[in-house]
Amino acid sequence: MEDLSQISSELSQKPNPLLLTGFEDNEDCGAMLLSTESEYAILSSVDFITPVVDDPYIYGQIAAANALSDIFAMGGRALSALNLLMWDSTHFDSAVANAILRGGLDKITESGALLLGGHTIKDKEQKYGLSVNGKVHKNKIWRNNTGYIGDLLVLTKPIGSGILTTAIKARMLEDKTEVIRTMSMLNLYAAKIAQNYEIHACTDITGFGLIGHGIEMCGKINNEKSVLFYTQQIPLFEGIKSLAQIGIVPGGSYENKNALQGKVTIQCELEDDIFYYDAQTSGGLLFALPHNQAQKFVDELRTNNIEHASIVGEITPKQESTIILG
Repeated sequence: MEDLSQISSELSQKPNPLLLTGFEDNEDCGAMLLSTESEYAILSSVDFITPVVDDPYIYGQIAAANALSDIFAMGGRALSALNLLMWDSTHFDSAVANAILRGGLDKITESGALLLGGHTIKDKEQKYGLSVNGKVHKNKIWRNNTGYIGDLLVLTKPIGSGILTTAIKARMLEDKTEVIRTMSMLNLYAAKIAQNYEIHACTDITGFGLIGHGIEMCGKINNEKSVLFYTQQIPLFEGIKSLAQIGIVPGGSYENKNALQGKVTIQCELEDDIFYYDAQTSGGLLFALPHNQAQKFVDELRTNNIEHASIVGEITPKQESTIILG
C-alpha cells in the first residue's frame, strides 16, 4: 500500500468534469460519466494473479471472479471484459492456457458480462486476469471511505485464503474444497442483495488484507474515523491458525503487517494477528451500513447461501489508532 502511494505520488492530470473517481482516489474502480448530461458512469478496473491452485480451469475461475469483484464493490453491473494472459509456454502447453481461459469465460458469463477479446504474451511466470468495464448510476456509486460513524461492518467471506493458497503450493492442504468454492464465488450475489439496503461504503478484501482495506474505509487525510474490528466475530477459514504457527503465511501478508501495524492497536487477547493482515485472493465484500439494518442484511445473505456473512466491526470516532482489534 505504501509502495503504491509512492509510485503514483507524482502522477497528476487536469481536472475533468466527466471524472468521478480516478487513480488518486484509492477506489476499487475508476469511474467516469458517459457525458456531462449522463445519469450513468462507466466503471473500469483491471487485475491479474499468479496461479493459486493447480487446476488451470479453477485458476481461471478464481482470477476472473477476483477481477470482476471490483465492479460489484462499487455497486455496479459488469458489462464487458478483456482477457489478460501471461502464458508460461515453457512449462505449460496450449491445453492449459485454454483451460484457464475457459474458467475465466464461465465466470464472465455468470456475471452477465461479455468477453470482448484480450491480449496474450509469453512470460516466465504464469499470470491471468481481466480488464473489466461496468456501469452504475452516478448517485448510487459505493465509495470505499464514506461510511458513517456508528455504522456496522458486514463481511461476506471468511479470511485466510492467502494462508491456504500458500499451503496448497506447499502441498500441505489436503482438503481444498471450501477455499476453492469461496474464492470462485462471485461477489455479484452479495452486491445484489445489498442494493436493498442503505449502503454507506463498500470495498472488497484483496491484497491489502482486512486491516489494509479497513484503513481505506477511514479515509485518507484529516479523517475523523477509526474502525473497531470484533475479532471474535471475524470468520476465519478452518485450519489457518495451525498453518500460521508453522510459518505457512504468504510474504504479502508479512509485508502488509510491516507496513500497517503502526496504525493498529490491539485491545484483546489474540493468539496471532497475522490473519487480519493476510493478503486475500477473491475475498469478500466489506459493507458499512446503519446499525439497525446490519443484522437483517446478514440474515438475508446467509439465507441466500452466503453462509459466512457476519457483522465484524463498527466505524467509531477517531481513536488513538486507525484500526482497533477488539
